[in-house]
Amino acid sequence: MSRFLSFLTVLLALAACTPAFNWRDVHPEGTRLNLLLPCKPDTAHKVVPLGGQPTTLAMLGCDAGGATFAVAVADVGDAARAASVLALWQELTLANMKAAPGSRQPFALAIPGASAGVPVTRVQAQGQRADGTAVSGQAAYFAQGSQVFQVVMYAPQIAPEVADTFFSSLKFE
Repeated sequence: MSRFLSFLTVLLALAACTPAFNWRDVHPEGTRLNLLLPCKPDTAHKVVPLGGQPTTLAMLGCDAGGATFAVAVADVGDAARAASVLALWQELTLANMKAAPGSRQPFALAIPGASAGVPVTRVQAQGQRADGTAVSGQAAYFAQGSQVFQVVMYAPQIAPEVADTFFSSLKFE
C-alpha cells in the first residue's frame, strides 16, 4: 500500500509540474507578425466574404488552460480598405458571441510595426457560445498594409496575466 501511495504521489507531482501554458513564438505564414501562443497551433484556410468580397482567411489556433487562442489574417488588397474592414469584422465578432453592448470594454494596445493610419483596437466583452454557455472574449484588430488581423482569446473567465502575455507579445518584424 505504501508503494502505491508513493507512486501516486510521484504521479501527482509530475502532473503539477506540467504547465497549462507552454508559450511559444509563432509567425503566421506570409506575414511579418510575431506573437506568443500557449500551445502548438492548428492551421486552417477559409474563403469568407470580408469587406464585401470573397477573401482567403488564414487562421492559427489552439486551446490551453480552458481557453481558445487564435489569430486570423486576410489580405484585402488595398490598405485604404483596412480600417473599414476591421471595424466591420469587430462588430460581426461581437454580434456572433452575442456580446451585450454594455459588456464591451476597450483596452489600450500598441503593436510595433502596425499600420499607423489604421487604429489598433482591443476589446473585451461578455457573451455566449453557440451552445448558450457564458464566455468572455478579448480581441485585437489591426493592420499592416493591406493585411488585416484579428487576434482573439475566449474562455469562461480570462486571467489578466494570460491576456497580457498574449496581447503584449504582438509585434511586426
